[in-house]
Amino acid sequence: METAQKILIVDDEPDIVRGLKYNFEFEGYIVETAENGILGFEKLTKEKFDLAVLDVMMPGMSGFDLCRSIRQKGIKIPVILLTAKGEEIDKVLGLELGADDYITKPFSLRELLARVKAVLRRTVSIDEAPTDKIEVGNLVVDLKTFEAISNGNPIKMSSREIEILSYLYQRKEQTVDRYEMMETLWETDSDVTTRTIDNFIVKLRQKIEDNPSNPRHIITIHGKGYKLTV
Repeated sequence: METAQKILIVDDEPDIVRGLKYNFEFEGYIVETAENGILGFEKLTKEKFDLAVLDVMMPGMSGFDLCRSIRQKGIKIPVILLTAKGEEIDKVLGLELGADDYITKPFSLRELLARVKAVLRRTVSIDEAPTDKIEVGNLVVDLKTFEAISNGNPIKMSSREIEILSYLYQRKEQTVDRYEMMETLWETDSDVTTRTIDNFIVKLRQKIEDNPSNPRHIITIHGKGYKLTV
């Protein structure tokens, strides 16, 4: 029998927390909650979760701050950010801090549940990748531990960065379309744009390439997407 996956909801709005908790539990998840970012950080550093849903606009410690803090601690669990803001700069910031997905309030519960299932499914797909290790240029990534080394030094990588690299690695020497990546790695109704993909590629090049401005491993295929050469 499969063990139920465990989700932490961190939000300072009690009505939202109650609604999400009820619906997640109805779907079979184990759910814990925290009413602010500080309590959320304590839970995430002391307990094991499969996914965290973080509200961005919280007093004291925002969802952005909480996401940054757990990534700095080496906590690799998937993160979905909830926010009332819809500007692209906020989306990009959240993703660069290590979030795996981003949904803007107001949202439908059906949409959020679909995002949760998609993120958890992608995480499992990384865990079940046909290789345990990726080696490209200066970067070595252990897909079992999510530990990464660049130029011989340990570095932090978000689960989304590793997911994108793993996707390219499984299709190495092939041109991968930006829209293909968006449709495969994010939900089709996600707020993610091709610019988001490009931003992640920039970050990956900084960890892989000797000269990120003249890449040898992650090649831009103009008008199409990217190709990984090893």
